[in-house]
Amino acid sequence: MSIVTSNITKLFGKQKALNDVSLMLKKGELAGFLGPNGAGKSTMMKIITGFLAADEGEVLVNGQKILPEKTNIRKDIGYLPEHNPLYTDLYVKESLAITAGFYGLKNRTKCIAEMVDLTGLGDEQHKKIGALSKGYRQRVGLAQALIHNPSVLILDEPTTGLDPNQLDEIRNLIKEISKEKTVMLSSHIMQEVEAVCNRVIIINHGKIVADGDIVQLKKGVLRRSQVVIAEFSNPMEIRLLQKISGVKNVTGSGHYWELESNGERDIRPDIFRFAASTDNPLLTLQEKQDNLEGLFRKLTQKN
Repeated sequence: MSIVTSNITKLFGKQKALNDVSLMLKKGELAGFLGPNGAGKSTMMKIITGFLAADEGEVLVNGQKILPEKTNIRKDIGYLPEHNPLYTDLYVKESLAITAGFYGLKNRTKCIAEMVDLTGLGDEQHKKIGALSKGYRQRVGLAQALIHNPSVLILDEPTTGLDPNQLDEIRNLIKEISKEKTVMLSSHIMQEVEAVCNRVIIINHGKIVADGDIVQLKKGVLRRSQVVIAEFSNPMEIRLLQKISGVKNVTGSGHYWELESNGERDIRPDIFRFAASTDNPLLTLQEKQDNLEGLFRKLTQKN
């Protein structure tokens, strides 16, 4: 396993930011790390990267224990923090050269050229960072995190503030990078995680509440009932729809309705028969697809 965390607990005063958190990530995994504000995401990422010490538990990266004072293992880790700390008065290549020097890289000129090419900074490499857009600053941060060729990449909100085009470019870059590395990515953009990641980890109040394949998690948590979208040719009364066998909840008005089942049974045949019996043909009858946002809300909503 590339990353193993065992029983990580972290206190800030009396507040327990992390509570007995255990995770395992293997090479080639691109895991989305989700949670509400204050759930413990950034704290966990800082502990994994060795920038913060846990009060209890341990972190292993490639079999080696991570400690704040043990800096040599950090060469296996690339880290892009939420607030990307760039020196805006430096030129792009100058900034990358300083990072390469920090890691003691040989053949720095070649390493910098490879990162400029990989992250699409070719047209910006001779500009000062302060003159770059948010999207290109994020590319510089990624280049810094990758320049020493780490096997593990930790990305804390890497797409914050990007426009749709920039977001798509960074998304494709992260997917490409993840083929050879272990990537852990936090984001508030659910569509982003669903499009990019093959695994999702959800943390709430410092504890892991879900961890696994996105599709399987949605089936396990959300598919305890079925929601069907129905469009009728003529307006329909809610009292009639509520009488359909297997239907628990009905919302909508006029022609358009959503019907929720009282179990996992498919209620579409019942709705179809109902429409035929009332001589009100269906224009649309489809199952509403679950999404990651629904899963997130279900697991983190306040009681």
